[in-house]
Amino acid sequence: MASYAESLALLRKALDDETTEFRDGQFEAIDALANRRERLLVVQRTGWGKSFVYFIATRLLRDRGRGPTLIVSPLLALMRNQIQAAERLHLRARTINSTNREEWAEIDRALQEDRVDILLISPERLANEDFLENTLMPMAGRIGLLAVDEAHCISDWGHDFRPDYRRLVNFLRLMPGNVPILGTTATANDRVIADVRAQLGDIGIQRGSLRRRSLELQNIRMPSQAERLAWLDEHVGALPGTGIIYTLTKRDAYRVSGWLARNGVAAEAYHSDVADDRRRRLEDRLLENRIKALVATTALGMGYDKPDLGFVVHFQAPGSIIGYYQQVGRAGRAIDRAVGVVLSGEEDGRIHEFFRRTAFPDEGWVTSILDALEDSDGLSIRELETAINLRYGQIEKALKFLSVESPAPAVKVGSQWRRTPVPYSMDRERIRRLTGQREMEWDEVQRYIDHRGCLMAYLARALDDPAPGPCGKCASCLGRPVISPSYDRATAPTASRFLARSEQPLRCKTQAPKDAFAEYDLAGSLPADWRAETGRVLSRWGDPPWGRAVAEDKQKGRFRDELVDVAAEMLRERWRPAPWPAWVACVPSRKRPRLVSDYAARLARALDLPFEEAVVKLRDNEEQKMQHNRHHQCRNLDGVFAIEGPIRPGPVLLVDDVADSGWTLTVISVLLRRAGSGPVWPLALASASMAG
Repeated sequence: MASYAESLALLRKALDDETTEFRDGQFEAIDALANRRERLLVVQRTGWGKSFVYFIATRLLRDRGRGPTLIVSPLLALMRNQIQAAERLHLRARTINSTNREEWAEIDRALQEDRVDILLISPERLANEDFLENTLMPMAGRIGLLAVDEAHCISDWGHDFRPDYRRLVNFLRLMPGNVPILGTTATANDRVIADVRAQLGDIGIQRGSLRRRSLELQNIRMPSQAERLAWLDEHVGALPGTGIIYTLTKRDAYRVSGWLARNGVAAEAYHSDVADDRRRRLEDRLLENRIKALVATTALGMGYDKPDLGFVVHFQAPGSIIGYYQQVGRAGRAIDRAVGVVLSGEEDGRIHEFFRRTAFPDEGWVTSILDALEDSDGLSIRELETAINLRYGQIEKALKFLSVESPAPAVKVGSQWRRTPVPYSMDRERIRRLTGQREMEWDEVQRYIDHRGCLMAYLARALDDPAPGPCGKCASCLGRPVISPSYDRATAPTASRFLARSEQPLRCKTQAPKDAFAEYDLAGSLPADWRAETGRVLSRWGDPPWGRAVAEDKQKGRFRDELVDVAAEMLRERWRPAPWPAWVACVPSRKRPRLVSDYAARLARALDLPFEEAVVKLRDNEEQKMQHNRHHQCRNLDGVFAIEGPIRPGPVLLVDDVADSGWTLTVISVLLRRAGSGPVWPLALASASMAG
């Protein structure tokens, strides 16, 4: 039996502090795992020290001859932090993830030779058949402890449900019944706890108060992004310490960080597309207080541990109270004062509606994929792209959804997916129920933003905290703002101009898929002298001010003169393509023959350049926005356009209204270069992409 004194000595060693004591519930959890080998779900606030429970339990179990601990953790940032923490207890911790493939074989050998105390994996590893067969199954019978970080991800009802966690439930059935299991989370209400308990079996619950005593909370409704940028410009420098500013999209992460940097604030954008080594550097810069803020999507969330984080600001409202609690709970873990502010904008609801609408694969996608697999001996995702009109990401998402069903109607064998004999129909009722739950969660966020009582108590009640109560620190309890909602009104027009000038690079394609362009005779890498130059897209469809103007004017049939003026200004003052265009052409349309050509002609006059209707459309085709992957997008364009008559030899500005896939501009650029034009500079008024 591991004693309290032995466990406390390990805690003090881990923290390098001979005066520290266990927090309420920590030793009880360690005792349940190491001495009684129980299954336990620990629901405690962020910063309580859940990781110390499984580290100390692991040390105690290993010292008594038990097998290694398996930790399932959703994010690489968490894995990096935990490996460092484990080393302080002389625990040999290794991780198998997508960034260290070259180490896998050596880690497998170390596991077989019992030279690993802790193996950390992401839930996605459970989808890899080779990993299951060669690494996990051989150690299943000798696992000493299974720890599931962020266990709310197991639950459909959790704010951050991850399908790969379902595979974990199947794996549990293969483990001996006497293996202790620990699930940890800070974000689980009664519904989520009941669901996790149902899936993990007979599991005890340890639940503490989720109130955060250091946090000072405040909500401010500010409809326009310009207002919020002006507010940040005035107040972010005065917020305590360093912190995180959350945005809902990658594009807004760049916008906000760019605005702050322009105004002398050290801020960087952080999101899922940032390369792993750069993400690590950004995390370290914030940890070391070398920047004021990371402007991040939810890619910076679970697992990022900075005890002295001074503030969390939401540039847009989060989608659920549970998700908000987890994000704002990053702040104030080991300091007396931290600030959490929600800035709610007019675009929030539209973005969250998009997230809800795309949370599950469309039933039509699933049917198409299963039909294609049924008619084959197995297909890779790339081969499925050729067979069906879906994007790679849509196919991948649907296959993941299908593969975690039990029994699964599709399984992965090597690089190929195969249909199983399992009959399948989508559980429409479950999807309807969960979508309705997400809508209710969004409504709850709206009530929180307008709540006049204690904000921390509101969060605690929403999380079914057994002891909610007034915090005495939020704006409601104080009867005054924690941070002034006012800002210098003169800054807002400057912010509006900044937003209006947030054009983005437009990069056309450089590789054509095989057999997609039979008439144009294009395949493989496009010759360098046929490729388009890096162009610009003026706005994102529907976004104020210019994306909204493009959407409105396309319906009316004529683009306003303001769009000519801003494009000409952008070309002259910021883009400055070199060599400068000698003439202007446009993408033609048979459906609306004057819409783009009229705009392009007016833009040409504003630039004092000739306009030539050099590109013709030979036949009607389906809209590109209805083509969802490169094979179908390219086939839809093959032979559709041609160059008419002799053309000017100099550089050309190629204008289109909305860029969907980028293939239309790519193809016409190739045709222009083949016909003898100079470099082609593509310009689109809007991007059709909602994501990012």
